[in-house]
Amino acid sequence: MDIEAEICALQLDSAEDNNGVVNPEDAKPEEVEMADKVDEEGMKDEVDTKSQPIKAEPKVKDKEVAAPEDAEALDEMETEKKRHLNVVFIGHVDAGKSTIGGQILFLCGQVDDRTIQKYEKEAKDKSRESWYMAYIMDTNEEERVKGITVEVGRAYFETETTRFTILDAPGHKSYVPNMISGAAQADIGVLVISARKGEFETGYERGGQTREHVQLAKTLGVAKLLVVVNKMDDNTVNWSKERYNEIESKMTPFLRSSGYNVKKDVQLLPISGLVGTNMKTRVDKSICPWWNGPCLFEALDCIEVPLRDPKGPFRMPIIDKFKDMGTVVMGKVESGRVCEGDSLLVMPNKAQVKVLAVYCDENKVTCAGPGENLRVRLSGIEEEDMLSGFVLTSVVKPIHAVTEFTAQLQILELLENAIFTAGYKAVLHIHSVVEECEIVELLQQIDPKTKKPMKKKVLFVKNGAVVVCRVQVNNLICIEKFSDFPQLGRFTLRTEGKTVAVGKVTDLPSSSSA
Repeated sequence: MDIEAEICALQLDSAEDNNGVVNPEDAKPEEVEMADKVDEEGMKDEVDTKSQPIKAEPKVKDKEVAAPEDAEALDEMETEKKRHLNVVFIGHVDAGKSTIGGQILFLCGQVDDRTIQKYEKEAKDKSRESWYMAYIMDTNEEERVKGITVEVGRAYFETETTRFTILDAPGHKSYVPNMISGAAQADIGVLVISARKGEFETGYERGGQTREHVQLAKTLGVAKLLVVVNKMDDNTVNWSKERYNEIESKMTPFLRSSGYNVKKDVQLLPISGLVGTNMKTRVDKSICPWWNGPCLFEALDCIEVPLRDPKGPFRMPIIDKFKDMGTVVMGKVESGRVCEGDSLLVMPNKAQVKVLAVYCDENKVTCAGPGENLRVRLSGIEEEDMLSGFVLTSVVKPIHAVTEFTAQLQILELLENAIFTAGYKAVLHIHSVVEECEIVELLQQIDPKTKKPMKKKVLFVKNGAVVVCRVQVNNLICIEKFSDFPQLGRFTLRTEGKTVAVGKVTDLPSSSSA
C-alpha cells in the first residue's frame, strides 16, 4: 500500500506541475515542452522531432484524464456527457473487418505515420501489401502470417458525441466461438460485406459466414446493424451503383428473415476500408456521384440504442481474468453500477469479493454503469478459482445458478440425418458461458403463424420449427430469464462447428438462486 501511496503522490505532483504550465490552448505548450525534451536528449533526426510532439499529444491527454483526485471529477463529467457504445465488426473471412478497424484508428489519429510505414514494409515483406491496415488490429504474429483474425481484437475511439469500443470479431468459421464472445459484448454491429466479384457470393451462399454471423448477431442481442459494402474501390467494382444495388437487393430479404426490421434497425452504406473513403468524411462526388447518404462515422453517431437501467441489480459476466496486483476480471456490465469499495459475489461458486479498483478504457474510474467494458480488480478470490462464464453479481439480488432450464428454441439448420429430439446433445453458448448440454424433454411445439402452442404431443422436430424444451447442463451455469435480462437469457446451440438453433430462457427452477 505504501508503494501505491508514493506513486499516487508522484502523479499528483506531476499533475500540479502540468496545471502550472498548461493553458486552455494546451497543444502549444505541450509541443514546446516536448521540443525542450527532444533538445535535452539530443535526438538525431529532424523527422523524429517533428513526429514526436504529434505522438506525445494524446499520451499527455491520457495522463491528464487518468490523474487521480484533481482530474477525477472532470473525468467523470466527461464520461457522463458522452454515451458509450460497443461496436462489433462481423462478416465473412477476408471481407476487410480488421482493415476497417485499423483505418478508423488511423483516421482518429491514434496511429502515427511511422507505425503505418513500418506495417506497410512488414506486409510487403510477406507479399501481402494490402494487409498493412489490418496489422493495427491483428497484433498477434499467427494472425499476421495467416492474414486472418483469431482472437477478438479490441480498441477505442471517440467522435463528437460518443465513445466507441471496437470489437473486431474473427470471420473464419473455425473461430465462430470467439466471434460469439465478441458479439455478446456488443450493442451495435457493423456487418462488413466485400463488393469484390465472387467474394460477396462466397460469404452469402449457404455455409458462408455472412449468413451465420447475421443470425448469431441477432440472437446475441445486436439490435442495430450497419451493413458496410467494402472494397468499392476494387477493379471489379469501381464504385458501381449496379453492384451496390445487387448486394442490397440480396441482403435486404435475408436480414428481414433473420429478424431485423430493415427500415428501423439496418442501414447500408458503401466504403473503402483500405483507403478510408466514405469513412470519416463523405465520399467525393467525383469518386461516387450517386451516393448522397452519410459516411461511416456519421452513421455510427446517429444510431439510437435503448437506454439501460443503472439502478438494476449488478451483473457482469466474466470474459477473461488475470493476475495483476490482485485478481483482475474483464467483462461488460449488463445491468447496474459498480463502484470502488463495493462488496459483490462471484457466481456460481458464491465467493464474496471486494472491489479494489475499476478501470474503463484503460483509465481508472470510481464508478461505472451498464454497457461499459471494464477491468475490475478484486480481493477475496484467486484467479484460478474463476472461469470465463462466471458472473460478478450483487449480493442482495444474485444471479440464478442452474443445471437445468426451460427454453424456447428455433431450429435453424440441423446436420444431415440428425433428428432434434429428447437426448439431442450440443454446445450451449450463453453470454460468456460455453457448456455442453442435452435436450431432456420436448414440451410443446409453437405454431410459427399463430405463435401459440400446438395441441399434439411433440416427439421430434425438423428445420425451421419453434419448440419449447427442457435443457440440461453438467455444471452450474449463471443465467437469467429472457424477460428479466435479455442479454443473459438468449443463447445459441452449436454442433460440429455449425449453429443449429437459437433460443431464449423462458423459465428457471424455483430453487435456482444463491
